[in-house]
Amino acid sequence: MEQMYNVSSNPHVRDKMTTSRIMQLVVIALLPTTLFGIWNFGFRALLVVLVTVASSVFFEWLYNRLMHKKNTINDFSAVVTGLLLALNMPPQIPLWMPVLGSAFAIIVVKQLFGGLGQNFMNPALAARCFLMISFAGKMTNFAVDKLNGYHCIDTVTGATALAELKNSGFTADSIPVKNLFIGNIHGTIGETSAIAILIGAVILLAFKVIDFKVPLTYIGSFTVFVILYMLGSGMGFDGNYLLSHLFGGGLMLGAWFMATDYVTTPITPKGQLVYGCCLGIVTAVFRLFGGSAEGVSYAIIFCNLLVPIIEKATKPAAFGKGGKKA
Repeated sequence: MEQMYNVSSNPHVRDKMTTSRIMQLVVIALLPTTLFGIWNFGFRALLVVLVTVASSVFFEWLYNRLMHKKNTINDFSAVVTGLLLALNMPPQIPLWMPVLGSAFAIIVVKQLFGGLGQNFMNPALAARCFLMISFAGKMTNFAVDKLNGYHCIDTVTGATALAELKNSGFTADSIPVKNLFIGNIHGTIGETSAIAILIGAVILLAFKVIDFKVPLTYIGSFTVFVILYMLGSGMGFDGNYLLSHLFGGGLMLGAWFMATDYVTTPITPKGQLVYGCCLGIVTAVFRLFGGSAEGVSYAIIFCNLLVPIIEKATKPAAFGKGGKKA
């Protein structure tokens, strides 16, 4: 009698690392940008992080309890979702909003679609988009009491570097590139410091938690599109303008920590390259031609929906098939 095997849904672990170990490494890799965000924005940022992570873990436990399912909080996936959601929110956000966002991420996006490995979009980013659509004013209010070093910020609304570029008539020269790279600027808790994010990216790459294909093709295709836009619009090449787009928003955090989500990323190498290029182009279109200064979250969610199409188009032919008859 033939023995039948059931293949579980992704993520499929190909080595000795368990799901919980992978999630723990992601948390460790997120610590530099988390700690910098707390230092940069103060105690309020710490409070948002704690409330969001605790809420995510609670809703994971509550759903499994009510549905009589196995407790999955020990796999740390809820911690990662909560931490990513917290890092994608402004520090002065009302504390009921992280709780609402956590419920949406864990219950609606993750659990109702079958749990870890079944969700078709990134739960943390889906929750951020939900909050952005529902409470745009609160999600784009970056005014804080504590911030170091950015001298051209609107102290009333806390306009971000990208918002200044798009809406306020500032030139890229008015935005200190050093502050963009270090992170002494307004923005969400975890997106401001490119250095801290890149330290985390090195950790992920060193432990082989992620592959470089998606992040590099994402950032590379975005860079090419922005350069073509500068040249085509008559602006000419402006290094500060390009760096402002690379480091002034959520691109780095999105490229290294959210576009690389195992569940919502193509499996094949060719598919990952196509996916990364799509992310870069869509993000650039949203930023340069859309109504919002940012576009990373919407771009990743949009491209998550394209993953089945990308995988089908880039699936290698089965051995022995696809050749022409002699």
